[in-house]
Amino acid sequence: MTLIEWGAGGFIAGAIAGSFIATLAVRWPSGKATNGRSECDTCTVQLRWFELVPLISFIILRGKCRRCGAKITREHFLIELICALIGALALIMVPGGEGVAGAYFGWLLVALAILDFRYFWLPDRLTFLLGATGFLTGALGLYPSLSDRMIGGAVGYTVLRLIAWGYYRLRGQRGMGAGDPKMLGAIGLWLGWQVLPFVLLGASMVGLALILVQFFRKPPVTAQTRLPLGGMMAVAAFPIWLFIR
Repeated sequence: MTLIEWGAGGFIAGAIAGSFIATLAVRWPSGKATNGRSECDTCTVQLRWFELVPLISFIILRGKCRRCGAKITREHFLIELICALIGALALIMVPGGEGVAGAYFGWLLVALAILDFRYFWLPDRLTFLLGATGFLTGALGLYPSLSDRMIGGAVGYTVLRLIAWGYYRLRGQRGMGAGDPKMLGAIGLWLGWQVLPFVLLGASMVGLALILVQFFRKPPVTAQTRLPLGGMMAVAAFPIWLFIR
């Protein structure tokens, strides 16, 4: 297969994955089933198959429900597009099985980032899945080595856990969610221990960008303003995966 064919396949697969992730991000936090039929959020009519084609249906329907005319949130389209681009980039940069694994890594990161940015929630099931697949791909011989991944998982979790513990001892309040150490540990199981400082550096840069944006919005930034560390690490991790290839 040519690079164009790999990229096209990754784009299509990513758009499909993004459609599921967008639905997951809406339904899971509200306790709804994630495997039910899709429906319009306004008129609750079940959507037909041709209204559910990733990216294309949104463009053809101009972002509106075909029946009631209500606007469909653009977030679905953006999530599908981001996942499609992740799939294309992964398979163009690393054609074959390793690229497929990298795309899967990126899609899981998108799901976790959305849930953390929206709800400050890193579900254990998704974090465990991220870590387990990182271990599995290492066991199958993909770069980096399994030993580097195991060290990365242990170091990533332990470092943030100790920071959270130290902050609590000094300030008497929690400064980090329980899911953040698990998240960095899971990323370590994919990327190895050597690049974990760059993951934290990248997350810090994303955080600074968020703070700058927040300065122009309300409420203003204060010492009590919460930032989704897990989501910021997710944003940083996939570009690093691409770079170390």
